[in-house]
Amino acid sequence: MFRRMKTSQLVVDVIVAVGFFLIAWPVETVLATGTLGLEYQLGSLGQIITGLLIAALFSGALALRRLSPSLSLGIAWVGALVQMGLGRPPSLSDVAIFGILYTTAAYGTRLVYWAGFASALVGALVITVYLFAGPVFAGGGLSWQTLPLALVVLVAGAFALGLSWTIGALVRTAVRARENREAQQRAEAETAAEQERVRIARDMHDVVAHSLAVVIAQADGARYTLTAAQTGKGDMKTLSDPAVATDALATISATARSALADVRLLLGQLRHRQGDGPQPTIADLEELYAQVRTAGVQLRVDVDPAPPGEPPAAVQLAVYRILQEALTNTLRHGAPGGSVDVRLSWLPDRVELDVRNPVSPGSQPGRSGHGIIGMRERAQLAGGRLDAADEGGAFIVRATIPLGGPA
Repeated sequence: MFRRMKTSQLVVDVIVAVGFFLIAWPVETVLATGTLGLEYQLGSLGQIITGLLIAALFSGALALRRLSPSLSLGIAWVGALVQMGLGRPPSLSDVAIFGILYTTAAYGTRLVYWAGFASALVGALVITVYLFAGPVFAGGGLSWQTLPLALVVLVAGAFALGLSWTIGALVRTAVRARENREAQQRAEAETAAEQERVRIARDMHDVVAHSLAVVIAQADGARYTLTAAQTGKGDMKTLSDPAVATDALATISATARSALADVRLLLGQLRHRQGDGPQPTIADLEELYAQVRTAGVQLRVDVDPAPPGEPPAAVQLAVYRILQEALTNTLRHGAPGGSVDVRLSWLPDRVELDVRNPVSPGSQPGRSGHGIIGMRERAQLAGGRLDAADEGGAFIVRATIPLGGPA
């Protein structure tokens, strides 16, 4: 029934309606008495009061035209019926109808929208019939002689009232188009932001998860190396290998520093969108293999055939990140002492990646976390696909990425 409006809009509408009333009421008085003063016959008092009522009705409808187009249209019809019922001629008060029809088309609900259209057509017909067949202005009534003029009045009234409604309908269409465009822009911005968040979260997961897995493995190795074991006689025997412990701590330091640098770069992306995240290539795979081997994993790598030239950057990034996450899973869920097999086949049109590792009893890789989801997204972004499953006690990650895939 009522639309939400700003206070300033309500104030403007009320001021316009009051100004309209202050102009329309004197005009109604002139039509009723022929004078603007108080010199009128006693019989004219009723005409002045009815003029006041008609001016007030149309002014009230004008004040409510944007707040409640349906109520405004109803009040305008009441004013028109009162005006015709009292046999009064058309006057300045009727001008408010044009503004009311405009708002029904521009701001009304779907029902009010079509009610305004119907009112424009029916109103033109009612005006014509009232002027040519009414009790006061018939001029002999509607006849074949007055029929052409009546048709002209009907067309002119329908055009004038319909034009007001049509302008409102055009404004309504423009407002809806603007709202749809703004909604589409917001949706596109939200989608872009979501994609950016997912990309940064994927990079953060790949960097932090792998680095922490290597650090944990090295820390455990160093701790076991320096553990003091108790002999059968109750004496403490130190089982220490300073060289192994030193290497483990060096690996932990290097891995942590590298992860810290990548995290700082990713945090820079969160602050500045134009920043580039870590972009490793297949040239960095040897360093990745070395980190995994130093963590105590027996890693076998088979590259056959070798890359044909320089693969696209998107493909190199996808291969590196998929291998990084797959090898991280071997550190988390791989069977102790088991070997991990990595096979890379750089074919002319695609690269095939296969990582196979035995699974620890009771371990369920891929059942939680975001690692496999991230690997699959990496492959899809590069135009390929990835499958990961437990087959015969070994967890296998297979990926196929076209060398001409989208960046």
